[in-house]
Amino acid sequence: MIIDVDKWREIFDTLGRHKLRTTLTAFGVFWGIFMLTVLLGAGKGLENGVDDGFPRVFNVVWMWNQGATQIPYQGMPVGRNLQFTPEDVTAIAKDVPSVAMIHGVNSVGIWGGSPPYTVHKSKNGVFSVQGGFAGVELIDSMKIVEGRPLNELDDSERRKVALIGDRVRNQLFVPGEKVVGSDITINGISFQVIGVFKSQFTGEAQQQEERVYLPNDTLRYAFNQVANVGSFVLTPKAGLHARVVEDDVKRYLAQRKKVSPDDKGVFGSFNLQNEYDKIEGLFTGIRVFSWVVAIGTILAGAIGVGNIMLIVVKERVREIGLRKALGATPASIVAMIIQESLFLTAIAGYTGLVVGAFLIEGIAKMMQAGGGKAGFFGTPEVEFKTALFALAVLVIAGLLASLMPAAKAAAVNPITALQDE
Repeated sequence: MIIDVDKWREIFDTLGRHKLRTTLTAFGVFWGIFMLTVLLGAGKGLENGVDDGFPRVFNVVWMWNQGATQIPYQGMPVGRNLQFTPEDVTAIAKDVPSVAMIHGVNSVGIWGGSPPYTVHKSKNGVFSVQGGFAGVELIDSMKIVEGRPLNELDDSERRKVALIGDRVRNQLFVPGEKVVGSDITINGISFQVIGVFKSQFTGEAQQQEERVYLPNDTLRYAFNQVANVGSFVLTPKAGLHARVVEDDVKRYLAQRKKVSPDDKGVFGSFNLQNEYDKIEGLFTGIRVFSWVVAIGTILAGAIGVGNIMLIVVKERVREIGLRKALGATPASIVAMIIQESLFLTAIAGYTGLVVGAFLIEGIAKMMQAGGGKAGFFGTPEVEFKTALFALAVLVIAGLLASLMPAAKAAAVNPITALQDE
């Protein structure tokens, strides 16, 4: 590949004639790409922070008995307070085809009543207790920092094991003391600690880490809740939205418990996927806004590039006329103007992209050194495909900036141009 040194020297000479104007024009393109990189990186950081606080299984539905019946139905009176049972869990898993997973969840000291008294050797505390199951750490956003999570055998065999929060460990165990394998006593009943977790819930970490998880069937039998289930946690089968399983289970429970379809206040529920969809929509809006602002700025810079190229063409009318008189084709004249425009936008834009990427990377390194998160804001990042798209925008901006000047240069009449003063 042969580099035309004279052509590049000509480009540098042309742009150098108006250093201030060229610098300010290039800065417009630089700032547009820089702002695009920073806005998208910051938006991704916010998205990462919120996603970290979301359960890793986001299509979860929690369901509970919300209130007494208000409408008589099939001979049943109003004012009935319904109770979920273990048989309901089995029946839903069997009869509702949209359900992929369902577990009953019981608790002590969370939805009412006093939390039980927990003791380890000479230390003690009051901590709420919740029923767990295999995979609860994914649904409740827990990170196991020591030991292991609950598994299926723990629940099916009603093992007396406990998964404790980090704050529970700090209160019941002295620093350096062995935790996993040790026993704690809850209301006089002994349980073996199998693991310690930290919460990844933003804003509720302290509350969750002051909690003890037991296998749900163990909890039911140990705390006199054998006949009832406090609530359900369930997920839909692959390909279904959580609202499908939410509606299906509510309809099934209404039939099973003889509740009128119009009695909407009996079964309460929380659909996490609905909230996830809202947040994803918000981040999509942020990304669109970032692109609109940045592209607007880039186009403004491109207009500046177009203006300076128009001035260049006007100042070089005699030169362009002489070139054409000596045999230069309109295509070669157009190529010259486009090359100058692309060079200016490419250098300015690429510099903006690099500076923005380095800034985002620097912030990411500092955040990782400090734990990787600052409130709702997670580690910012610039995706490779975003950088490629930004470069594509640069090329388009450079071409747009050169169209009018190139067309004007190609239309120069060599006879008129040579007579130009």
